[in-house]
Amino acid sequence: MVYAWQATALGEPDQVLALTDIPAPEPGPGQLLVRVRATALNFPDVLLCRGQYQIRLEPPFTPGVELCGEVVGLGAGVDERLLGTRVVGNPVLPLGALAEYTLMTAAEAYPAPESLDDAEASALHIAYQTGWFALHRRARLQEGETVLVHAAAGGVGSAAVQLAKAAGARVIGVVGGGAKAEIARGLGADLVIDRKSEDFIAAVKKYTEGRGVDVAFDPVGGDAYTGSAKCIGFEGRIVVVGFAGGHIPAPALNHALVKNYSILGLHWGLYKQKDPGAVWAAHEALVALADSGGIKPLVSERVPVKQAVDGLTALGRGETTGRVVVLP
Repeated sequence: MVYAWQATALGEPDQVLALTDIPAPEPGPGQLLVRVRATALNFPDVLLCRGQYQIRLEPPFTPGVELCGEVVGLGAGVDERLLGTRVVGNPVLPLGALAEYTLMTAAEAYPAPESLDDAEASALHIAYQTGWFALHRRARLQEGETVLVHAAAGGVGSAAVQLAKAAGARVIGVVGGGAKAEIARGLGADLVIDRKSEDFIAAVKKYTEGRGVDVAFDPVGGDAYTGSAKCIGFEGRIVVVGFAGGHIPAPALNHALVKNYSILGLHWGLYKQKDPGAVWAAHEALVALADSGGIKPLVSERVPVKQAVDGLTALGRGETTGRVVVLP
């Protein structure tokens, strides 16, 4: 038997998760058995518990959609050279990464960068892949352009700030609160706007001398999207990454027409089905950036397994910055 956090019903993490013993998983064909070395908590973990994620799991199940682990077992047809290696990626649900052991698809297990420790490596995959595809694949970011990043101190936002700076862009970070503003500045944002005390639309227009931004990176939705549409520049691109704010906006397409900007959607997970080679290429680029010091995942807290629910609760309330990582 091995330990795992199991959702026994659907609801808030602190109400439905229990630390329990389950049978040790066995890898099937094309799968890896992985000993979890670090689990990066993501907002989808909270949504899974609530039954609000795009994939709905029936209890009991284990959340945890991102990890760094050590390969300790192989299913049929898997290259034996993977045994003993350190990998990052997504587990095979419903046995997520908030567990002692989990399963991964061998074709989607990516080598962990040697330059990052377990906690940092566990936070590299989802946020940085999302930022990479949003900025480079969808928005076609060019050096010297100006990027507006919402939730710039969060898990995905902090990755976008670093990636935009690494690409030679000017970055405007929007955050909620003074502490988060300091974090965004530390990540390299050229201008940081606290939306709780400033009008970010006016601040953006002033900073850009009325031109507006070239790219808006929006994992929030709601007022963040509405504001982005008001300060996007000529031939600008708004990349819709998610709706962490809880409200899905209905954009006015006539506004996009008269201002000549683009609205781009990003469902990063779809690339794993449609273009897995692009995901591998992005991983190689991210490893190179990590090894050169161009990016470094922001791990705000490292907590033991027994405090995983506290981390998920804080994440669900929007109280965290960067990534909270659970260590075995």
